Amino acid sequence: MPSKKLPFGFFVILSAMSFHASSDSPPPPPQQQQQQQEEKRGNTGRRRALKKLPLILFFVLSTITILRLLWIMTSTSSSSPAPLLWGSSPLQGCPTQSPGCVKAPPQASNNLTHHTTAPKAANLTTKEIRLLSDLISSKAPCNLLVFGLNPQFSLLVALNAGGTTIFLEDDVEKIRATTAKINATQIYKVEHNMEAGKAYELLRRARADPTCTPQAGPLQASGCPLALALLPKVVYERKWDVVLIDGPSGHNMEAPGRMAAIYSAGVMARTGNAADVLVHDIDRMIEKWYSWEFLCDENLVSSKGKLWHFRIVGNSNSTSFCSNEAIHID
Repeated sequence: MPSKKLPFGFFVILSAMSFHASSDSPPPPPQQQQQQQEEKRGNTGRRRALKKLPLILFFVLSTITILRLLWIMTSTSSSSPAPLLWGSSPLQGCPTQSPGCVKAPPQASNNLTHHTTAPKAANLTTKEIRLLSDLISSKAPCNLLVFGLNPQFSLLVALNAGGTTIFLEDDVEKIRATTAKINATQIYKVEHNMEAGKAYELLRRARADPTCTPQAGPLQASGCPLALALLPKVVYERKWDVVLIDGPSGHNMEAPGRMAAIYSAGVMARTGNAADVLVHDIDRMIEKWYSWEFLCDENLVSSKGKLWHFRIVGNSNSTSFCSNEAIHID
């Protein structure tokens, strides 16, 4: 049966009725319209906030970075070491016959000031400083001889008020960086020509050389290759109560070693009634060898960290440094 085609006018009428029906649908209530508008505004605000979020994060991170840099700069500047002031003690100044003694210009203050431009010295630990401080406090006023110029020893100078303190230093830069005007504290430029790499050879020679015994004669006239015979005259004229060895550096095989300083301290300590000798950096082989050989294990009374403290009784007629056999290092 053939299908009947609907007339075109039918579709026109149907479309018009649909349009009329949709246009005649009632509008939403006012409360719903207000809710829709609020949702639209909320969506718009969220979109704007999302657009601003990267910019806010950028400013926050930048502020944190700037504050961190300022904190680092402040902490670094506040931790910079301040100049170290050395104590003073009232006695005579440098002898006029000792040209090697460093004297301050007339305008210098009554302090020994070590500036921060000086080469960095090996620091002593708190326990090592305490050992030194306790010893000097118990001996003061005394005659204190120090091999090496370390700003930490300012405390020793102050504790030895009324005594005499002499520093022997081979590093001219350390001396130039030190301004001294202390009546009883003197700094001398000395030479140490024995390289640390020759320590073993020098020790073997000294063991076989009769001029290297403790009773071989005055140190300044000694023929022993380890004797410091060219020190300032005042060093040989005094009886030293305390000798501290923290120089020369001896930090490598080509640098001046402390062999002669330890040997000479052992000889000087035996010329008086008794003397305390302290050797720093005892963890190094040369300092340990030579302390065993010339200061002797039986004289070791205390130690802290890398600092050994020997007490040596003088006026002995013994031809050897130690009562026991020498320690073999062959």
